[in-house]
Amino acid sequence: MSRNYNIRDQDKPHFLTLTVVKWLSVFNNASYAKIIIESLNYCIENKGMEVYAWCLMKNHLHLIARAKPESKLQDIVRDFKKFTSKRVIAAIYEDSENLDEGKALWVFRQSGIANSNNKYHQFWQQHNHPIELSNNLLFDQKLKYIHQNPVKAGLVNESHDYRLSSAIDYSGGQGLVKIESVN
Repeated sequence: MSRNYNIRDQDKPHFLTLTVVKWLSVFNNASYAKIIIESLNYCIENKGMEVYAWCLMKNHLHLIARAKPESKLQDIVRDFKKFTSKRVIAAIYEDSENLDEGKALWVFRQSGIANSNNKYHQFWQQHNHPIELSNNLLFDQKLKYIHQNPVKAGLVNESHDYRLSSAIDYSGGQGLVKIESVN
């Protein structure tokens, strides 16, 4: 049975998960994580994306986001994934003397060959698994899930201590991505 992973109501916030192919650990490298953070901020400032929460783990990105009325979330996410995949893969090529990066490039190349939607490499999995957050209970549930992700992974004891997330924004601080706080 196939699932429909389209974003139907562009005005509603959605919970999205963008996952690296084969769940490869890429974002432990600070320079690759920086590409994602800068790209999120670019989409917020220039493409009409509103981000309410985010968390970048070693192999995936969780977001609660929506598009401003003049934009479409599915188009922003498509462009974000296309741009970041090219930038991260280019950065990995620069670092490819490292054995792990060389293996990652091979996996991205093989994934690209196997998927007719790609020319050379595939970095992100095709689907974002959008979940429309149609009520406050669902929104709060996903917000907590995103911020507890690094705690459950054993990376930090308190969610606001994880710098690659919006948890600090919900604890009175300022994070790396310009979010729309719901406090």
